[in-house]
Amino acid sequence: MSDTEKPQITQMSADRNSVQKMIRVYPRVSAVGSFLAVFVLSCRQGAHHESEQVADAGHGQVHWGYVGDEGPEHWADLSSDFAPCRGGVEQSPIDLTDAVPIDDAGIERRLGTEVLTFEQRARVMDLVDNGHTIQVTNDVPMALDMGDVHYELVQSPFHAPSEHTIDGEHAPLEVHMVHKSAEGELAVIGVLVEDGEHDSLWDPIIGALPDGPGNERHLDDLDLDMNELRPLPRQYYRYEGSLTTPPCSEGVEWIVMAEKRQISPEQMVAMVSHLHHNNRPVQPLGDRRIGLVSR
Repeated sequence: MSDTEKPQITQMSADRNSVQKMIRVYPRVSAVGSFLAVFVLSCRQGAHHESEQVADAGHGQVHWGYVGDEGPEHWADLSSDFAPCRGGVEQSPIDLTDAVPIDDAGIERRLGTEVLTFEQRARVMDLVDNGHTIQVTNDVPMALDMGDVHYELVQSPFHAPSEHTIDGEHAPLEVHMVHKSAEGELAVIGVLVEDGEHDSLWDPIIGALPDGPGNERHLDDLDLDMNELRPLPRQYYRYEGSLTTPPCSEGVEWIVMAEKRQISPEQMVAMVSHLHHNNRPVQPLGDRRIGLVSR
C-alpha cells in the first residue's frame, strides 16, 4: 500500500467470550452507493498533497524500491524511520486464508454500522506515477466511518501482483483505498482484481495512464454515474496491520474485499505494464486474528 502476532485461528470457537472478542475487533461495513467507485475513484481534488504525506511519511529523501539493495528485505536498513518494516509484529500484507467466519448481525447491535459515502458523479481525475505506483485522486468526496472515527479517502494506489494472498495465491492486481482521520489514524480498503470481462468503468484510467515516473495526467471532462456501479460484495476480511510501504507504520485498520473484481485481459496488461512488480511479500500473521465478515 502506498502514500497505507495471537495464534492463528482456523475455525470459529463456540465459546461465547471468544465470539464477543472477535465482534469487538471486526465491526460491520456497509455501503451507500457502489463498490467499484470507491477504488476506481479516489478523493476530492485538493487531497493530492495529503496523499503524498501519507505515502511518504517518515522517509524524506530516502529512496526505496522493490528490487536489489532498496527492496523490501532492506527497507529497515535504509532509515531508522523504517524500523517497523523489519521489527514490527503486525505488518501487512498477509495471507488471508485462516479467517474466522463472523456474522455481522451481532456486530451491528454492539458497534453500529460503518458507512462508505460519496457523491453521485465524478468529473475531475488526476493520475500520478510517483515512481512506486500509479496513484489516482479526483473530485468525489468519499469517507469511511468506523465507530466514532471518521476517515477521509486520500489516495488509491495500485499494486501488481496483489500484495494480499488467499491460499497463497496472488491476484494479478490489487487496489488500496487509503483513508485518514483528522487524528492521523489510517484505514485501508483492499480490492483484488482478476482477468475476466471488460469493464468500461476502467477505461478512463487506462486511457490516461502516465508515461513514466514523475508524470501526471489530468482529466476534467468526466461524467461517471455512480448509480451504474455494483454494490459492495457480501463478504470481506478484517484485520489489524500496517502500511505496505515504508515506513511500514502499524495500527492500520484493514478491510479486504473477499470478492475479486474483474477486468479484461487487455485492460489487465495495460495496468500491470505500468506497475513493474510493486508488491511487498506477505508478512507473518503471528498471533493476530483475521475476521471474514458476512453481510
